[in-house]
Amino acid sequence: MANKRIFISFSIEDVTLRDFLVGQAKNKQSPFVFTDMSVKKPWDSAWKTNCRTKIKGCDGMIIIVTKNTKNADGQLWEINCAKDESIPRRGIYGSSDNRPATLPKELDGVRVVSWTWDNIKNWIDSL
Repeated sequence: MANKRIFISFSIEDVTLRDFLVGQAKNKQSPFVFTDMSVKKPWDSAWKTNCRTKIKGCDGMIIIVTKNTKNADGQLWEINCAKDESIPRRGIYGSSDNRPATLPKELDGVRVVSWTWDNIKNWIDSL
């Protein structure tokens, strides 16, 4: 199984979910493997340029979707950036009790699925 470069887009309020996803990928029992390319700390005023470079170097983007997503300006920008750069995107719901009632327009055309090993593995394997 080849290691894919995956950008994880998340609301800063959902950093724990990103940490869980990265930890899940490192588990020896995990059926998928990827290199986390997410933004781990805020950048200076040139963050969008730096972030676009990072996104362009990825095989795909996993978007952690929660009720926080609609108000996460940075995350919404990342999603649009990946679209502009033709980077494949897949949304995963952070949890069943934190699912938004509606998805922001930035997720139009993006398939959003439940967070399961199979859903993540099948998508990563398809890249």
